[in-house]
Amino acid sequence: MSNTAVTAPASPPAVDLVNVQVNGVWHKFPKGTRMIEACRQVGALVPHYCYHPKLTSPGNCRMCLVEMGMPPRPTPGQEPEKDEFGMPKIGWMPRPVIACANTVAEGQGIRTEGKLSEEVRKGVMELLLINHPLDCPICDQAGECRLQEFSVEHGNGESRFREEKVKKPKNVDIGPRIRLDDERCIMCSRCIRFTAEIADDPVLGFTERGSYTTLAVHPGKRLENNYSLNTVDICPVGALTSNDFRFQMRVWFLKETKSLCTKCGRGCNIEISSRQNEVYRQTPRENNDVNSTWMCDQGRLDFHFVNSDYRLTQPLVKKSNGHHPTTWKLAVNQVSDALRSVKASEIAVIASGRMTNEELYLTHALVKSAGIENYDVVPRTGGGDDYLRADDQNPNSNGVRAIWGAEPGAKLPKIIEGINSGAIKVVLALGENLVKAGLEKAALEKLTFLASSHILANATAELSHVVLPAASYAEKRGSMINVTGRLQRLSKAVNSPGEARDDWEILRDIILAYAGSNGIHSVEDVFKRMAGDVEIFSGLTLARIGELGVQVMETGEKVPLLERERERKAKGIIVG
Repeated sequence: MSNTAVTAPASPPAVDLVNVQVNGVWHKFPKGTRMIEACRQVGALVPHYCYHPKLTSPGNCRMCLVEMGMPPRPTPGQEPEKDEFGMPKIGWMPRPVIACANTVAEGQGIRTEGKLSEEVRKGVMELLLINHPLDCPICDQAGECRLQEFSVEHGNGESRFREEKVKKPKNVDIGPRIRLDDERCIMCSRCIRFTAEIADDPVLGFTERGSYTTLAVHPGKRLENNYSLNTVDICPVGALTSNDFRFQMRVWFLKETKSLCTKCGRGCNIEISSRQNEVYRQTPRENNDVNSTWMCDQGRLDFHFVNSDYRLTQPLVKKSNGHHPTTWKLAVNQVSDALRSVKASEIAVIASGRMTNEELYLTHALVKSAGIENYDVVPRTGGGDDYLRADDQNPNSNGVRAIWGAEPGAKLPKIIEGINSGAIKVVLALGENLVKAGLEKAALEKLTFLASSHILANATAELSHVVLPAASYAEKRGSMINVTGRLQRLSKAVNSPGEARDDWEILRDIILAYAGSNGIHSVEDVFKRMAGDVEIFSGLTLARIGELGVQVMETGEKVPLLERERERKAKGIIVG
């Protein structure tokens, strides 16, 4: 037995709390907390434009001006005067201070309401609106514009400005995915700080002075990095707009659904904006364990195939004169009959790393019940960066490892060899275009039977004897495990077109036709069954995963952008 002493884990350092009065009520906050954050924590929201917790605080807009006070320093030998709470009485300063760049201190008082705060905000709003165009009816930011909201809450209601407004550039092409309406810009500098501090691509800056100050791209440069559209999210007015979403839909008509990006293994948390079964945009939502508040442009724009005209919408069977619609029952029975018609060693199942845990679990149940040894998923790697993009381009490779106990792609070369040689006669492709996975059309044409489930019409579907239309990530519920080992939840934003079905339903029906009743009626039933068989899901349900996910595996992978963000937060550069 080892005599090495076991050291107890070090306890976190004690937090130095200070007493601060906010709008007449005393609270305790950690020393060093920004005043604007202290107010937010107790529900006293301070209006602001330039401040963003993930960026530095330049104090540009002055919208967050609040009244501040401190206890007067007593003369030697004199006791400080106390208020009714037994705290030192506060002496209020005659001038306001900005809440975004100042921190709380012991005995400090903050007033976000009152005559002084209201008057200075009215003055700031009047200044910001002097040259601002009155184009709210045609502005894409309408409905989520801070300038609109704060002008109603803190503005005068009318303008005293009678001179000609300064005209600035409009509809400026500053990058492949973004347009700039400079006349709307209020010089908050959020976009400038994002490109310099987060994206390491400092191509934006201000030029000219006073009322003529304009946002501009540095000469010979363009805003074209893979994170450029985050500047549209953080722009508090309609100065920066996305070419993809511009003039597409009024935001108050959109339904927001919290889900995941499936473009790579990072699993960025997103909101899917949809209306009448059509997806219009995807934007990041905050999860400080996954993607902070950002996402890459590739993932953000990876939704147009959901609305594509090439969607498969009906089960199809191949006859001598091409594919023809059929019923789900006949299509599933034909797949089941094909699996029975040959030896298990002559069957291969090629699944996808884009499938949910529930779908992977049922795929494994199918291959086990049929005794199939030739099964794998198609691996995808490459394209990672030093920010959020993961090198693993499949969103659920860790789900394969956890549920199948296998490394994605380990068996694939052997399966391809078996198909090419004719040793494998029946293939079931789930969510993959096998031609893109490295198989030749000639080899697939020689198969006795080929069935495929997919979202879009493709070369494999064209060669398939049975085609099963599947649901996209935006049309189904389920779970995935990202590259850092976090279990997260997909949510349904829109309905599947035509007769397309969730992959778990397709697999359940194939298992039912092949092996008999399985007692599965919902995706919750699949997760419950999976939680009983796979240890890392034990004690969990889809509901218990929550909106931000649960850590279930340790992979050792770090998120470069989050590591830098934590470092900046520790240094007090940002709030985080």
